[in-house]
Amino acid sequence: MDLKGFFGGKERTFRPKKKFEPGTLRYQLHKKAMASLNSGLDLKAVVALPAEEDLNDWLAVHVVDFFNRINLIYGTICEYCTDDSCPIMSGGPRYEYMWCDGEKFKKPTALPANKYISHLMEWVETLINKETVFPVNVDVPFPKNFVNTCKNILKRLHRVFVHVYIHHFENLVAIGAEAHINTCYKHFYYFVREFNLIDGKELEPLREMTMKICH
Repeated sequence: MDLKGFFGGKERTFRPKKKFEPGTLRYQLHKKAMASLNSGLDLKAVVALPAEEDLNDWLAVHVVDFFNRINLIYGTICEYCTDDSCPIMSGGPRYEYMWCDGEKFKKPTALPANKYISHLMEWVETLINKETVFPVNVDVPFPKNFVNTCKNILKRLHRVFVHVYIHHFENLVAIGAEAHINTCYKHFYYFVREFNLIDGKELEPLREMTMKICH
């Protein structure tokens, strides 16, 4: 699924796109994952860890890829997500998300959705560009808490899906992006379920939709 091509070749990413350096192991894994995704294979099969590949490398590649894709998705509708239209970061009336990063925001803080997502993307971008967290060189080991870091990133990126689907789905439909976003979400959902990366409670806001499109 080439979202860049779908949106007329213009990368309306919300933040700069993270790329893998050609020639690196992660670049090769990224190309392998993208080739499988674009080949029309069953998405459940696409997310499975390839034989003889390291789980941490597979997680790193997908976390960066999902960051880029969700960036692009939000970039297509961010003009409709304003302080006035979305004064809180929510997924319907039952779910509200507060921002906390332990640095700029040491306590959970209520923010408009666009501000929450801006801080979220900046936080993720900082982490994936930090060599001690996402090492580029295969000789540098992953930190011991790497899986937990990925879980936290994916949990928060999922909240962007929640907000966009519940509050901006009509904007996606208006540009004919429904099928493409659904495919991206299904890929994300199958991946996090394959490796048990997001708690079921976090998935609850989109449960009914997920049951319909993720068989």
